Amino acid sequence: MDIFLAEVEKKAFRMARYAVKDSEEALDIVQEAMFMLVRKYAHKPKTEWRPLFFRILQNRIVDWHRRLGMRRRFFRESTSEGAPGAGARGPQDLHGLDAVDLATGPATSDPMVQANLDGAMDQMQQAIEALPVRQQQAFLLRTMEGMKVADTAAAMGCSEGSVKTHYSRAVRGLRNALKEHWE
Repeated sequence: MDIFLAEVEKKAFRMARYAVKDSEEALDIVQEAMFMLVRKYAHKPKTEWRPLFFRILQNRIVDWHRRLGMRRRFFRESTSEGAPGAGARGPQDLHGLDAVDLATGPATSDPMVQANLDGAMDQMQQAIEALPVRQQQAFLLRTMEGMKVADTAAAMGCSEGSVKTHYSRAVRGLRNALKEHWE
């Protein structure tokens, strides 16, 4: 189990960070998902751990968004001014992401090429963050984790057709957002 958790930890953290835009919250979500997997599913065959873990992770992310929405509604309704910014999170600095793991292709020594790649990477991160949560989940599970459609459907708790739809919409949205870098 330790080996499996070490293998998925970094990717799970990135996925959670994309979804919640806060490193500390993302770390908490990943830790909760890991504890839940160990506590409730360690006895399951190893082949079932990956879809189970990502299903737990996705559920924790959805729960986090629900709690955030509840906090925002509560603070808005409990003050006459609407408590601007109460419970809201501003954009986080995502430059801490390991761009080497996210980027494809060899590194370059040309500063102009590197600057263009860095800019494209920043835009890619912003475009992924802007996706609706379900599209983001489908895209990240399929591309970053390399999960099959059936495993992604199990992790997301939906049908394979739904995964295909969310993934397709995510790719289309990313293409539109990254037109200049897509080619």
